[in-house]
Amino acid sequence: MDRIPTDPRAKDIQDLFRKWSDSRVDWEKKARSDIDFYLGNHWTSDETQALSEMNQSDVVVDRLYSAIEQFKAIITSAPPSFRAYPREDSDSKMANVWNGILEYIWDISDGNEVFKQVVHDYAITGLGFFHAFLDPEADYGRGEVKVGYIDPFRVYVSPDTRHRYFDDCSGMIMSTILNKEQLLMLYPQLSQPMDEESNEPMINFLDKGLQWKDEDYPSSDNNTDVSGAITPDMIKDSYAKLDEDQFRVLHHYSKIKVPYARILDKRQKPPKEQIVEWEQMEQMQDNGAFAAAVNVGDIEFVDVMQTRVKETCTVGQLVLYERVLNTEMYPIVPVPNIWTNTPYPMSDVRKGKTMQRFINKMHSLLTAHAQSSAGLKLLIPQGSVTDIEQLERDWANPNATIEYDASFGEPHFPSPQPISSSIMSLPQ
Repeated sequence: MDRIPTDPRAKDIQDLFRKWSDSRVDWEKKARSDIDFYLGNHWTSDETQALSEMNQSDVVVDRLYSAIEQFKAIITSAPPSFRAYPREDSDSKMANVWNGILEYIWDISDGNEVFKQVVHDYAITGLGFFHAFLDPEADYGRGEVKVGYIDPFRVYVSPDTRHRYFDDCSGMIMSTILNKEQLLMLYPQLSQPMDEESNEPMINFLDKGLQWKDEDYPSSDNNTDVSGAITPDMIKDSYAKLDEDQFRVLHHYSKIKVPYARILDKRQKPPKEQIVEWEQMEQMQDNGAFAAAVNVGDIEFVDVMQTRVKETCTVGQLVLYERVLNTEMYPIVPVPNIWTNTPYPMSDVRKGKTMQRFINKMHSLLTAHAQSSAGLKLLIPQGSVTDIEQLERDWANPNATIEYDASFGEPHFPSPQPISSSIMSLPQ
């Protein structure tokens, strides 16, 4: 590992990842609890043990799952449609072209399934993410723009953002955990020898980046044995048993200022305006005819600064690539549910957990009362029965004949208080 020098950019991104991850620990725990409630894990292990000691059941009357599934079915019943409207009459044809482009992008991205998954995360964790990206292998290397979704636990945002869609945040980090084979498939240059003196591949000297946090998906605090659901935090143990190497790849997005030039060519009638990047502008200034036209005033230009998004991809101590995206918007678009003016919104499940807990507790109490009514307690005067264990066996037999000493008093059993009929309808 010491043979690969640490890139300062990679170190800065790792430090940001740790800080932003620490700031959202509380949200992670609450969002993971929301997922547990959706999956039917409503009780913690301590609560289950306490109920068992009180002879009460830990049965779940799950109303959240059906409510969330109904909500998702209504929202995703029809696929979204796209409409581009012209600003003026001359833009009508271009608007129709963009309508077709947007529908084409949605279709090749399997957008309907992406939309369903984002709505799923939106309703349960309170935060869903769309992801716009370039697929360089699509269309036989010609490339395509596509839309996908990202698990909300994989996206880390600076906690100082106050915009609903995180437009004002200082940066975003997308974390991806890959095994060795997956990493080499994406970045085959890591399989090259470290240097001429050694034939060992470069990937063997990489820092895995997992010492601080082994999984983006948080672990559960509830009793997962109830539903039997297998979640990503359990799968990491399988990787450990297989002894597979895993690496954390970090995609860092930040906003920077990029120089452009706005050129007005008065030699054409009417004058033509165009926007060029600064590198292209420098090449044009080397052209003698262009420079002469600028000197006589036939061409005017103004230097302008524009906001663009820079993407830096790192793994361990290496920077895999760095590029500037031709957009001022982050390619990761959040869909927050109950907005709290922070990057940590609430979900519909969290709003319904209190009532769900009440239903579970009420059902447990009703079950306990039914058990008490079915098995009545017998109180006998001390010394009136010689063999208590035999009495307990005979008490369960409806045809038994039980002897006792009446001089000590008569046995009796306390009847439980009848439960109100209105309580029976509370779970519904």
